[in-house]
Amino acid sequence: MITVINYGLGNLHSVEKAIAYAGGDAKVTDDPEMILKADKVVLPGVGAFADGMKGLAARGVVSSVKETALSGKPLLGICLGMQLFFEASEEDGHHEGLGLLKGKVKAFDQPGIKIPQIGWNQLEIDKPSRLMQEIQQGSYVYFNHGYYCIPEDVSDILTTTWYGVRFASTVQRENVIGVQFHPEKSQQIGLKIIRNFVEL
Repeated sequence: MITVINYGLGNLHSVEKAIAYAGGDAKVTDDPEMILKADKVVLPGVGAFADGMKGLAARGVVSSVKETALSGKPLLGICLGMQLFFEASEEDGHHEGLGLLKGKVKAFDQPGIKIPQIGWNQLEIDKPSRLMQEIQQGSYVYFNHGYYCIPEDVSDILTTTWYGVRFASTVQRENVIGVQFHPEKSQQIGLKIIRNFVEL
């Protein structure tokens, strides 16, 4: 079973449906025990970093996410979910994250770009991985974000994307995986990435 964490932010049911379409058995939950019993866990998210951390804390699932990361089970963060994996964000001040990955979250401030980035952009695959199996170099996926992650360790970066700056669009450290884009909104490419996660 794959649990999709409900912490009050995110398009939970489109993620749940995409996992089911890709052959996974998905359940949306905010039950800490159910999260810990799952074979894989997804942390989706749309919205502000501080609200995300408050939502996780209010539902008592912060420790469940951290325990999942330590357990070795695949843990996938989508968009805001990926950002929450990092140590801190500068969104609306300074806010501590889950600290599962070393690095920070920074605002786009490059001249000449629209902020947030909303729409399709390309993945440049920096290193081979099971998550990106059969995904072609330069494939387009759907983004919606005004902040981007800067991993401290560049070896955590699977793919990068150019939007005024080259940023980490997919990261992975062991079983902890993050995608800055929305695979559930990225048509066949996104569904293939979700299928690759389901099959990990």
